Amino acid sequence: MYKEILLVVDAVSDEKGIDKEIIFEAIEAALASATRKCHKDDIDVRVAIDRKTGEYDTFRRWLVFEDDSTELEIPDHELRMIDAVDVNPDAQPGEYVEVPMESVDFGRIGAQTAKQVIVQKVREAERKQVFEEYQDRVGELLGGMVKRVDRNGAYVDLGGNAEAFIPREDLIPREPLRNNERVKGLLREVREEIRGPQLFLTRTSPEFLLEMFKLEVPEVGQGLVEILGAARDPGLRAKIAVKSNDNRIDPVGACVGMRGSRVQAVSNELAGERVDIILWHEDPAQFVVNAMSPAEVLSIVVDEDRHSMDISVDAEKLSQAIGRGGQNIRLASELSGWELNVMDEADAQTKTEEEAKELVKMFMEQLDVDEDVAIILVQEGFSSVEEIAYVPNSELVSIEEFSETIVSELRNRARDVLLTQAIVSEERLDEVEPAADLLELEDMDKALAFQLASHGVITREDLAEQAVLDLEDIEGLDEERAARVIMAARAHWFENEEST
Repeated sequence: MYKEILLVVDAVSDEKGIDKEIIFEAIEAALASATRKCHKDDIDVRVAIDRKTGEYDTFRRWLVFEDDSTELEIPDHELRMIDAVDVNPDAQPGEYVEVPMESVDFGRIGAQTAKQVIVQKVREAERKQVFEEYQDRVGELLGGMVKRVDRNGAYVDLGGNAEAFIPREDLIPREPLRNNERVKGLLREVREEIRGPQLFLTRTSPEFLLEMFKLEVPEVGQGLVEILGAARDPGLRAKIAVKSNDNRIDPVGACVGMRGSRVQAVSNELAGERVDIILWHEDPAQFVVNAMSPAEVLSIVVDEDRHSMDISVDAEKLSQAIGRGGQNIRLASELSGWELNVMDEADAQTKTEEEAKELVKMFMEQLDVDEDVAIILVQEGFSSVEEIAYVPNSELVSIEEFSETIVSELRNRARDVLLTQAIVSEERLDEVEPAADLLELEDMDKALAFQLASHGVITREDLAEQAVLDLEDIEGLDEERAARVIMAARAHWFENEEST
């Protein structure tokens, strides 16, 4: 009987690769469960197996509580100190006291009960091992065999008792995965759960695309070629930005490979997804020109304030530049991080002329100059009064049509305009006073209260209805402090809820 226990432990441990101690604990739990079923009373049982001989002893036990404790819930499992010392004079609250009892024959315990307990323990141990093995591997490329596919996603056998799940939204659309087919994925998340999937893979993220290139392109894996960004329309098209850290290596050629072999290997893994390899450039405008490939850009206008660019292309190439469903322009925008507006050359010229007219009008009104001076300023690239007031004097003097006298007058007028605007802004700030309940809030000071009031947030209730993003334009107010003052303004809401 005792040797049978040792044989079971050895067999299960070898088959499942689980530590023997876990198997011993599972058998102890199974024996304890069988012992409890042999008694009519609801008793608490502990079984201790000798790890060397397989012999085991059984004990009935009780949890000890203080005499005046009100926490006792299960009389057959618990004792007060006054009774516990009769079992063990050294009993202490919070500990167990126990007495030996007759052991159940291992061979006679219900086979189904023993199997269920042992299998459960083994599964828990396997899941814990999987969690510990993969918890630090998020972002790593993994490969395995497809076990099954259903409407929720695909289950992948990674080997070593590890199974991963690819949710439907992380599968490449219309990708025909089949059972027993090898597949790769990026480890997106690891969960420590009792049931259900633990490892979650994705095949649609840009990071998965980057890891595939690291696998297929040695120069990327070695850091000689760097991938600085990626944008994907999974299963259809993608763009990656590459640069070389070695002047002797062509980054685009390295990623394409001989006769396109490397990029084709990546594309095959991505269900035929076409990948454009874009040469990165430190100049954002030139990078966007590259990112618009295969469309040829005729001109580009950068608006740094709006973080956008207007791109003009040949009218016949407009549909190619936009791409099917706006795909090309959208991917180029995601890759570059700029908002891109594409148009044909005629529309671009019209927009430029309209914007120039607006600037000319603005300079004429604000600086009180004639149209000729305003046109010169626009032609020289000036787009705001601030630029005229604060650019180096040499930039204005270098303009052929301007003398030093004209430059001095222009700068003085520009500064007067800015000063007037600042005074008007201050007057408006002083005109609107914050309410007393706003000033009284915790973490509120007078300067911030007046700033809020100038933006229409006058009362405590006004502030309570704001979100952090609504206050991002308030000077000197960071997100953390904005969240604090908003919660302080909302405090009375919660007080009212509690009182009702």
